[in-house]
Amino acid sequence: MSDTNRLSHIEIDDTGLPAPTPEIDQERKVAVYDLLEANVFGLPKVEGKDIPDGPYHLFLSIRDGRLVFDIQTEAHEKAAEFHLSLSPFRQVVKDYFQICAAYFDAVKRLPPSQIEAIDMGRRGIHDEGSRVLQERLEGKVEVDTATARRLFTLICVLHFKG
Repeated sequence: MSDTNRLSHIEIDDTGLPAPTPEIDQERKVAVYDLLEANVFGLPKVEGKDIPDGPYHLFLSIRDGRLVFDIQTEAHEKAAEFHLSLSPFRQVVKDYFQICAAYFDAVKRLPPSQIEAIDMGRRGIHDEGSRVLQERLEGKVEVDTATARRLFTLICVLHFKG
């Protein structure tokens, strides 16, 4: 991994969102921690445009019903900003929240074998969400699968309605 093709700082603008449950808050903290520990996040070179090198600071938010990636250099210079439609994420986020709720409930009352089956389903939906994200980021940001998975978790946090 190049030392410049990575994120060194992440902020999530959750202004106007309901307070997260302890489980959602924990998912967010773990995703941010894991992202900062290891990630691949690069801005592709565009002919005729000077793209600053990273590491980058990422500011994620939802504005006007769109997912906003505001990317800056460590010197706080604008590197890129783009807005993605939330429509492609809606169903997979809904499915992810439903299976997460089932998982958190199962952990409290079911045997390990049943919890494992639910967790496999949860991972499968999470993988689907990361694939959707990678498709939406194509040509805008280069990420690996692990980074896309963790970013998908943060997108889910921004969708949380309480």
